[in-house]
Amino acid sequence: MRTIEQILRTASNVAVVGLSSNPERTSHHVAQYLQQQGYHIIPVNPVYAGQQILGETVHATLQDAADALAQNGQRIDVVDCFRKSEDIPPIAKEAIAVRAGTLWMQLDIENRKAADLARAAGLDVVMNHCMLIEHRKLDAGAA
Repeated sequence: MRTIEQILRTASNVAVVGLSSNPERTSHHVAQYLQQQGYHIIPVNPVYAGQQILGETVHATLQDAADALAQNGQRIDVVDCFRKSEDIPPIAKEAIAVRAGTLWMQLDIENRKAADLARAAGLDVVMNHCMLIEHRKLDAGAA
């Protein structure tokens, strides 16, 4: 299993599950930060499917997002989850199905069943950590 630092340093495509169009929401703030740091964010939220958030087309499912990336020979590196802990197992199954590299559960999100399932399928798993906070720690360490 790779470390958080290794995941952040090698990831390019981050599917943000539960991304909100509301700039006041944490998911929007984190996705915007990641985008500003050079990550390609792929919004996943069935409520906004087909619309644009942060200049990117929103997909209804991870499979839709993965299919769009595959057209350019790319894949989802990180599935960043902004959903309730109890909603994570189906997302983990979808992440496995699209062959994502990492299942990442944001702060206060933990689901052992989903984590075990993803790890058993070869995905890296991060629980209860914010990508923005962890990325800033990398920058602080590099200075």
